[in-house]
Parts: sequence; structure tokens; C-alpha cells
Amino acid sequence: MEELTTQLFVYLKGIWKYRWIAVVAAWVVAISGWVIVYKLPDDYQASARIYVDTQNVLKPLMAGMTISPDLQQQVSIMSRTLISRPNVERVVRMVDLDIKAQDVKDQEKLVKGLMDTIKLGAAGRDNLFTIHYNNQNPKLAKDVVQSLLTIFVEGGLGDKTDSSSAIRFIDEQIQSYEEKLISGENNLKTFKQKNIGMMPQQGTDYYAQLSLASEDLNKTRLELREAEHARDAIKRQITGDEPVLMVDQSDSVSSIVNVELDSRIEVLNKNLDALRLNFTELHPDIISAKRLIGQLEERKKEEAKLVKHSFDPGKNYSPMLQQLNVALAEAEADVASMRARVEEYTSRYDRLKSLSNAVPQVEAELAQLNRDYQVNKSNYEKLLERRESAKISGELGSAADLMSFRIIDPPTVSDIPVGPNRSKLFSIIFFASLLVGVGIAFVVSQIRPTFHSQASLREITGRPILGSIPMIWTDQEKIKRKKRLYAFGVSLLSLLGLYGALMVKMA
Repeated sequence: MEELTTQLFVYLKGIWKYRWIAVVAAWVVAISGWVIVYKLPDDYQASARIYVDTQNVLKPLMAGMTISPDLQQQVSIMSRTLISRPNVERVVRMVDLDIKAQDVKDQEKLVKGLMDTIKLGAAGRDNLFTIHYNNQNPKLAKDVVQSLLTIFVEGGLGDKTDSSSAIRFIDEQIQSYEEKLISGENNLKTFKQKNIGMMPQQGTDYYAQLSLASEDLNKTRLELREAEHARDAIKRQITGDEPVLMVDQSDSVSSIVNVELDSRIEVLNKNLDALRLNFTELHPDIISAKRLIGQLEERKKEEAKLVKHSFDPGKNYSPMLQQLNVALAEAEADVASMRARVEEYTSRYDRLKSLSNAVPQVEAELAQLNRDYQVNKSNYEKLLERRESAKISGELGSAADLMSFRIIDPPTVSDIPVGPNRSKLFSIIFFASLLVGVGIAFVVSQIRPTFHSQASLREITGRPILGSIPMIWTDQEKIKRKKRLYAFGVSLLSLLGLYGALMVKMA
């Protein structure tokens, strides 16, 4: 740390030795810079503010029916592309700047300069934009901003939703899908005609039909066996192998067989069970049903007493035998009907089973044809909806402005120039001149070094120092030193005073 302090002290002595060079350099740099800054031309700024209103009453009303453009994105794109080369070239022509261009190179330089100096930015909220342009000519600056404002508004008003190309494309797709649908319908018709009899019925596939046919066949066979057993029971009753009526008074009524009365008693018992679910035993309907059942059972007993187990030739003319014959005829008819049904279901089952290889293939091909047809039909219907939506969107964009432009601040130019900032530049030049003076004095001190201490001389020469002779200043030299010091201070104060005068003038 001590060495660093010593070295810094040496540098300061060197700079102080050449202080007049530093002062002269500072004055030259400061005066030159201040003159250049003072002669810089004034810069005037033209600005304008515009608000883009994207809220339209038709937008929420037509939601879901139209395809509205993304207005926020559209405004963002407009703001980003405003300072594009075509727009800037148009501005050059609008303000007659192209007259000054002598050749293509000058034109290119002019356009590039405008693109670099025109500033477009947001004003702190959505859809509020500002346009700034600086130029030495205030009228030209205002004209440039006005031209940009005109281009911005015209770009928004002229950028309607052009749906004609979209509608044309959708129409082409609709026509293509119409052809596909017609082709698919013809293929389905041809396929159904070719494979008639093997098509799935009522939405069921082949295996479901085969299972249903098997169930129907087994059910019909069971019904046939039941009908045959019933018929055989009637035959046994007629031939006497099975007693029809029981005349023993000790036997219960349930052991007596009477087809007609038994069927009526069975119906009445079912009705009685249904009534008991809703009413008590004292209900009139229940009492009436019990009484009727009792009467039928008494009648059944009375008829049983009239019948005797004998070989009476007149028994073939008894009412009971006649009823049994009628029941036998009905049972034979039922059996014949059931046999016919069994034969039909057997034929269906055998036919379906014989098509075990062909029908699944037909069903698979039919499913594929239907799937392709449904896909094309769905796309066709969606395209029809989109075409109508595109038409309404196009008409909406032509009938009403989805965006409105409000000029908050028209293009204006302040009477006071915004640049250059001479006060700032004067300050920078003043401090820079001081630094330049100190730097030049330091460089000169390094070019023409001197020894300021015995230690530095001993270190450089490597020889021992026997002693040093001090400087003895006379009175005249002391007065000269003071005058030179005063002159140095006055020169620095004069430079500072000149800087202060410039700053007061710029205020």
C-alpha cells in the first residue's frame, strides 16, 4: 500500500510539472467542442397519438356464427409493419423528399435514414400508439408524421376480412366431397345388391344373428315338447289310461279333473291373489271371488258324481268327452304349428351356419364402406357450415368497421427544439477537456521522466546516493512561483466560468 501511495505521489508530481500543457490542452478541447456543439443545427420533434378501438357491438352478437379476425393481433402486426420499407418509400413520395435524391444511392440513404429516425411505440395502454420523428425542418417533421398517420389509418380501414379466397377454396372442397359421396353411395348400392341375403339386419352382425337363431330354435323345440306332452295327456284321458273325473266323495276337489272348470277356477285364483295384494279379506271383491270359486268347486263335485267308470256306450256323447276331443284337436294343431316353426328355425340356423365364412367378410366390407361414407358425409356437412360462416364473416367485415381509429393528438411540432441537448453536451465536453489535459500532462511526464526522490534514482541507476543538494528559492523566484500559481488558478477558473456562462445561457 505504501509503494502504491508513493508511486501515485510520483505521478501527481509529474502531472503538476506539466500543468500548463494540461491547461492549454483543456482550453483547446473545451473551446473546440463548445463551438462545434453550439453550431449544431436545432432538432425539432413532431409527434402524434392514435387510439385503435377494437370493441364492436356486432362482435359479441355474432359470436359463434362468424369467424372474426383476431383484431389485437392485426393491430400488433400493423404497428410492427408500419415502419417497413414500402411504407417509408411511400412517405418519401408523399412529402416530396425524393426530389432531393440525385441517384439510387441517395434514395437508399434517405429511406434508411427515415427508417432509423421514425419511432413508433405504445403509450402506456393497449391499442394506444405514438409516432415520433425528429428533423431540423419542423414542417418536414410534421408532414412525415402526418403521412405515417394516414398510412396507419388507411391500412386499418382497408384491411377488411377478405373471405372470397376462403369461400372459393371451401367450394372446391365441397364439390370434391360431393363426388366422393356420390361414389360412396353407388358403391354401397352395388355392394348391397351383390350381397343381398347376407347383409346384417337391424344393426346386428352375423354372430348375433346366429346366436339369436340358435336361441329361437331351442326355445321352439322346448315349446314343441311341451305341446306334445299336453296332447299326449289329453289322449290318455280320452282312452281311459288316465282318469278324467274322480267320483269318490272322500277325495279332495283338487284330485278331480275337469278341464273347463279347472281353467276358470285357476283364473279366479289368480285374480284373488292380485286382489289380496291391495285389499283385506273383508273386501267385497275378495268375498265375491271366494264365493264364486266355492260355487265352481261344488259344481265340479256335482259333475263328478254323475260320471261312472263303466263301459256305458253313451259315454262318448258326454259333454266332458266332447270337451276333451276339442282340446285334443287344439293340441294337435299347436303341435303341428310348433313343428313348422321348428323346421323354419332349423332352416334359418343351418343357412346362417353355412355362411360362416362369407357373411363376416361381407359385414367387414360393408362396415368399411359405411365408415368411409360417414367420414366423407361428416366433412361435407362441416364444409357447408364453414362456407355459410365465411359468407357471413365476409359480409360482416364489409358492412361494419371492426376497428375504429381515434386520433388523440394530431401531429404537432413544438416551437422549442428538442435537440441537441447542448447543456448536456457542454458538460460532457468540459469534463472531457479536463481529463484530456490531465492525460496529456501524464503522457508528457512519462515521455520526459524526472527523479523526484533519492530512492527512485538509486533504484533506477543501481548506484549508491551519497547525498542531495536542496533547492534554495530566492524572493524573486518565490514571487514568480506565486504568480505562476495564480495564473494557473485563473486559467482554470476562467474555463470554469466560461462553462458556467454557457450553462446559464442554455437554461
